[in-house]
Amino acid sequence: MNKIMLIGNLGRDPEINYTPSGTAITKFTMAVNRRTRDRESGEKRDETTWFNIVAWSQLAETCNNYLHKGSKVYVEGRMTSRKFTDKDGNERTAWEVTINEMEMLDPKGQSSASGGGYGDDMTADEVPF
Repeated sequence: MNKIMLIGNLGRDPEINYTPSGTAITKFTMAVNRRTRDRESGEKRDETTWFNIVAWSQLAETCNNYLHKGSKVYVEGRMTSRKFTDKDGNERTAWEVTINEMEMLDPKGQSSASGGGYGDDMTADEVPF
């Protein structure tokens, strides 16, 4: 089974593109924090792991319309990899989380500094999901 569940914050605004057939694809980064305790000093530390997130079709449109840098979200999906050749000719592998579920965790009515959120003509209770 290949399943991953993450709760974290967007590191940048989602970027949407479309395949030649018109299918939406949205990509964004997500920071997931984990609190650990140093064994020697006993100090608490936050570790941040960054994930590349990919959404397709209607979920891609929803992510692009309602998420913004800093949004707190829950995502669920599967780990995928793709091979590519970098600018120096080296073969690399990129790991991404292809999501099939997303839930916004920011409090209702919270808006972003960049003007994201639900929009001027829609309230949090009217969001269609």
